Amino acid sequence: MLNILTLKLKLSIYIGEIMHRSKLFITLILLTGLAVTGFQCASTELTSAKLYIQQKNYPKALESLKREVEKNPQSDEGYYLLGYVSGELGNFDTLVSAFNKSLVISKQFEKDINASKKYYWAQSFNQGVVNFQKGSTSKDKDSSQIFFDKSIVAFKNAVAIEPDSADTFKNLAFVYMTEQKYDEAVEPLQSLIHKEKTIDGYKYLGEIYYNKAIKFRSQYGNSHNINDSLSANDYYEKTINLMQEGRKLYPNDSELLILLSNSYIGAQKIDVAIGAFKIGVDQDPGNKYYRYNYGVLLLGNNNFQEAEEQFIKAIEIDSAYQNAIYNLGVTYVKWGAKLAKENEDKKDNQDTVYMEKYRSSLPYLEKSLQLKPDDAAMWELVGRVYTALGIQDKAQKAFDKADALRK
Repeated sequence: MLNILTLKLKLSIYIGEIMHRSKLFITLILLTGLAVTGFQCASTELTSAKLYIQQKNYPKALESLKREVEKNPQSDEGYYLLGYVSGELGNFDTLVSAFNKSLVISKQFEKDINASKKYYWAQSFNQGVVNFQKGSTSKDKDSSQIFFDKSIVAFKNAVAIEPDSADTFKNLAFVYMTEQKYDEAVEPLQSLIHKEKTIDGYKYLGEIYYNKAIKFRSQYGNSHNINDSLSANDYYEKTINLMQEGRKLYPNDSELLILLSNSYIGAQKIDVAIGAFKIGVDQDPGNKYYRYNYGVLLLGNNNFQEAEEQFIKAIEIDSAYQNAIYNLGVTYVKWGAKLAKENEDKKDNQDTVYMEKYRSSLPYLEKSLQLKPDDAAMWELVGRVYTALGIQDKAQKAFDKADALRK
């Protein structure tokens, strides 16, 4: 799952800088004022609109300006003021449309339009921030939802006003992910990658794709519907393509490599995944996750000696790494079972090397049970190893414990 706490931290720190800059935009508007150029040579509708604006009667100003641009489609000032009034009323789609029409007619109000757009963008952006922070700190679930929804609306308004701002797409995506609306987060993350190719964009979008692949693969296991399998493969491929693109820009990032390698595994491209993790281990030999994942792949390919090496290295890095400890024990069990089968095929009852592998597994399996004592499957595996080694009393206790945990 996505680390929502990290998202909240990044959002609040990141926005602090934007809020500071937005004060400059607001100050600019307050200093320059609205570009009301006087009433000479103006139409009745434009004159009335300016008076209403001075009185801050924006609904009446809006009515006058609509009549103005209807009568005079080439009124650059009419469209400019229509955009301004729409901003004051929170109608940002109309703001953008009106400003654009004014600029098509002439560039007379371009400076004022740019300043206004910056002001309304900052205002909407900061509303998104404030509502996000309220939603994050509220202890009432329903209130949090309301604030998060308001935050989304505000960030969408900011996108409408300034569609080239990667900042807005990033934070809109973060709010969606905080609400666990991952499908809705896809589009702003795609826009973020398109505009700035940030590492956060690759990571979060990649994880969304990867989790959807896992979901569809799980559904296929229950439904056996071929469409679920096809959807899983599609999302694995999307993750792979995205991570390959991201690693060209961030070749040393471990999270991108893990997502890429796990997607190779999910897409059943094991040989490619092994190669990817080998590169990771070579680049960062002190990374326990690289070591562990590489070991899991080698174990799956029955490369027991190489898997043993990777798990041992991972445990040397972190002596309490439960997954590595357990899988090292499993490596010895599978290794022993393979040797026992070979011994049986050769009908060589003198070769007991496989027993050494079983014995080697016990310290790690027993340590795993100390770290995770409520795992019934683990108790059963230990019971089977005790049985193979002829330690019947311990084997029975292990099987009894597994049965008790399953009840």
